[in-house]
Amino acid sequence: MAEDEELEKIKRKKLLELTRSQEAKRMGGLRVCVPTLGWRGLDDEVCEHFGRAPTFTIVDLSTGKVEVIQNASEHMGGSGLPPEIMRSHGVDVMICSGIGPRAVRMFERFGVEVYVGAYGTVREAIRAWQAGKLQMATDENVCRMHRHE
Repeated sequence: MAEDEELEKIKRKKLLELTRSQEAKRMGGLRVCVPTLGWRGLDDEVCEHFGRAPTFTIVDLSTGKVEVIQNASEHMGGSGLPPEIMRSHGVDVMICSGIGPRAVRMFERFGVEVYVGAYGTVREAIRAWQAGKLQMATDENVCRMHRHE
C-alpha cells in the first residue's frame, strides 16, 4: 500500500514538472504566486492564512514583472475559489505559509505545484523556494486547523 502511494506521488510530481515546463514555455516564463497582506509587491509579507489573504502577489520569474491582485474569492465575499483565480492568472507555482488539503487538490488538478513553509516577505519566500528550503505540499503537512476538507 505504501509503495503504491509513493509511486503515485512520484508520477504526480513528474506530471506536474512536465506540465509546468510546458506551461512555462507557452506563457514565456514561470509564474509564482504568494498570498500576501497588502499591495507592496516583493516587499509585502506572506499571509499565513492562504484562503483569507487580502491579496496575491504574482511574480513572473523570466521577466521580473510583479502583479498584485485582490482576493475576490468567495472566502472574501466574491465568487470562485482562490485556486481557480490563480489558474486564470496562469500561475505555475503557489508558495504559501500553510494551505488546506482541498485547495492543494484543486491546484494539483490544475497542474500548479504548491509549496508550504514560507514566511517573511515575498522576495524571501521566493528565494527560499528557489533554494529548495520549502516543502512540496502533501497530506502530512497541510493545514487541517479549519477543516477545509
